[in-house]
Amino acid sequence: GYYSNVARFCVLYAFCCFLPSRSPAMGNLIKVLGKDLENCPHFFLDFENAQPTEAETAVWNQVSAVLEEAHGILAELQSYNGAGQEIREAIQNPGDLALQEKAWNAVCPLVAKLKRFYEFSLRLENALRSLLEALTSPPYAPMQHLEREQALAKQFAEILHFTLSFDELKMTNPAIQNDFSYYRRTISRNRLNNQQLEAENEVNNEMANRMSLFYAEATPMLKTLSNATTKFVSENKTLPIEDTTDCLSTMACVCRVMLETPEYRCRFTNTDTMLFCMRVMVGVIILYDHVHPVGAFAKTSKIDMKGCIKVLKEQPSNSVEGLLNALRYTTRHLNDDSTSKQIRALLQ
Repeated sequence: GYYSNVARFCVLYAFCCFLPSRSPAMGNLIKVLGKDLENCPHFFLDFENAQPTEAETAVWNQVSAVLEEAHGILAELQSYNGAGQEIREAIQNPGDLALQEKAWNAVCPLVAKLKRFYEFSLRLENALRSLLEALTSPPYAPMQHLEREQALAKQFAEILHFTLSFDELKMTNPAIQNDFSYYRRTISRNRLNNQQLEAENEVNNEMANRMSLFYAEATPMLKTLSNATTKFVSENKTLPIEDTTDCLSTMACVCRVMLETPEYRCRFTNTDTMLFCMRVMVGVIILYDHVHPVGAFAKTSKIDMKGCIKVLKEQPSNSVEGLLNALRYTTRHLNDDSTSKQIRALLQ
């Protein structure tokens, strides 16, 4: 963190006083320290109070309209109980039409809800694209963008926070896929019997196929963001991939520095901001790992993975276990040969 860099600088300075000015040792030491400081930007990203400047307003308004719905989506998902009981009774009593109808009536409003979640993921994808365009556009470097356009950086962080929260809830709720599978089987059975059901008008076959692919993912929202970021990179041929991945690695670094630096931490006025910051850090690491050709865990990665994992492990395990699991199970390159044994051991 900040103190360790200051301490190292003082030691370096004291040591250098005893070296000739042209000494190779002095040059190498300065190079090592300079590289470390250059790789890790130190500035406070105000996740609590950042307000849009005039230049940010157009994109900020567009993204804000999407994010306004995010809290409601999470609340709905959190209270999603499923129709397991009704479905079991209908399956065990196939001849009882009343139970079939009861199960169908229980499932239909739930499928309408799942459709809303899926459609929200498409809107979130567009919002992310707008933010990526704004935060990677010339002439500024990613670090300058994040420092200058803090309101957009905050929205980017809010998208990641929502994504990890949604996926955590989805992963622990098997009712979602059970309900949707029952819905699809019932539609297919009735189609064979030439019966058209009203609910089909709301979720037609093409929509059902797309929703099925979405909910089959362990982390569907993260997959949506990952695909959107990869698509953004491939469609913007004039924009070097590093501009996008540097935006992600810079955000991860800023979050880590804020979490491990007491002067920054004490500026958080809300107790939830620490968890928000950790969630965002993990989110950008996972995105970076999916988009960057060699990923986040390689030696050449611009993300200090050891430092990030260490910051997480210093928190109470009940608040970070889900985030550590996200790094263990939703990244792409953790098990590559290029990942050091130390990093793998940290995530055991």
